[in-house]
Amino acid sequence: MTDDFERRQGYPPGINHVRPAAPDDQATAHTLARVDLAPADLVTLYTGIGDVTWADVGNGYFIDPARDVLLRLEEYGAVDLGGHQQARGLVIGSNGGGLSYVAGPGGAVHRTRTASLDEPELDKVADDLRQFLELLEKSLMRFIANGEPGYL
Repeated sequence: MTDDFERRQGYPPGINHVRPAAPDDQATAHTLARVDLAPADLVTLYTGIGDVTWADVGNGYFIDPARDVLLRLEEYGAVDLGGHQQARGLVIGSNGGGLSYVAGPGGAVHRTRTASLDEPELDKVADDLRQFLELLEKSLMRFIANGEPGYL
């Protein structure tokens, strides 16, 4: 399987995993729960999942660990989601091609159009975290079936 991947893709396989949450991840998830911007579903995810790394699916798909989400919030602040409501969100991961995924306080997940978070332009890709995870799963299944990573 490894040789087949390298032959098809032109590079050896990287790390691909869904890492279960360790006790420190769960403690960080509880800290994240106290952040007004964190949707409840995101906190629930982080009590069971430490992070997701699919380095070989297209450019890659990554859901960052909760500690990285909190660190980014502390260092750079929340991301302006635009619109008249002045909503702000948390960067929760990326697509490996420079675009970030941002979860809003209501649970919707957005993707940046460019790599910059200074004045980002965002597109809503999912109404909630569950739908976002289902889209990631479809991207993985599509990649396994035909080598196409999908649009996320």
